[in-house]
Amino acid sequence: MPDIAITQRFESIVQSGEGDPALLARAAKQGDMTAAADLAALLTRAGWVEPDLIIDVYDAAAAGWFGDPSPPVDLTRGNGRASPALWPEYWAFIDDMVKTDAGTFTLRTAGLGAHVDEGFQARAGQASLSYPGVPAAVAQGWPERFTMDELAACPDGSLGNEFRRQIVDNNFDLEVLDRDALGLRNYPAPLDYLNVRILQCHDLWHIVGGYHTTALHEVGISAFQLSQFGHNYSAQFLAFIIAKAAIRRPEGLALLMEITMGAWRHGRGTPQLLGVDWQDVWNEPTDKVRQRLGVSAYVSPVPPDLVEQLERAGMA
Repeated sequence: MPDIAITQRFESIVQSGEGDPALLARAAKQGDMTAAADLAALLTRAGWVEPDLIIDVYDAAAAGWFGDPSPPVDLTRGNGRASPALWPEYWAFIDDMVKTDAGTFTLRTAGLGAHVDEGFQARAGQASLSYPGVPAAVAQGWPERFTMDELAACPDGSLGNEFRRQIVDNNFDLEVLDRDALGLRNYPAPLDYLNVRILQCHDLWHIVGGYHTTALHEVGISAFQLSQFGHNYSAQFLAFIIAKAAIRRPEGLALLMEITMGAWRHGRGTPQLLGVDWQDVWNEPTDKVRQRLGVSAYVSPVPPDLVEQLERAGMA
């Protein structure tokens, strides 16, 4: 476990919300890892305690990271509580430096998401409804499944064909996880819709948003999704990996922040994609779909497969 002074400071900030994310991000960019950990604590507060803070804390952090002016934000508001049960697992995961596959990492991070207070789901749902376009998307009702047959009928060069090739070539499932096995119909609205839609569209948004299926771009697409509708798993995932970098892997902090904050801004500047009728555009080329929807492809500051390159070279 990290030094007790570090854990106590971190947990205190998660609960209080004290701190200026813009100033902390500026300091973190200069190599101040105490500031980076404090910023991660504020991101953790948004992920596990008060989800309506997501826009404020990420907008301010992005402004600070990129050197733009940012007005003060109040991150102390709200009556949520961080569950004491979170911390033993959280710090054990922070300390675990054994490399795991992406699926195991995802499951462990999702497991941390179970440690929220009783009113958290209601707050998360309400927070998501404050994002532009989300109420209208939710009002469309339970998403009908995509099928491989309909994608197979799409012409070469089309979005539907590219989506199908991505699924087949990478041995992905058409929906990342089984919505029925997860019991997503039993979630309170709008989380039922939002969780199904993210499983259905995550890999599709990779294509439309211009994100590769690489380690760094999984971070990027998480920030993009978070900025689009406050996706709670993304908030928890990003907060955790930034905390882990600040506390245990400082050499990776700058790159993680650059990707996260850039993709956050990319999503904030992209029209809402949640409610798009994708079947209506399957047969169109991806570039034309982007043009129709007003989407610019993400511009990566480093090679998308940089982590994979370093691993092959034995440097990661």
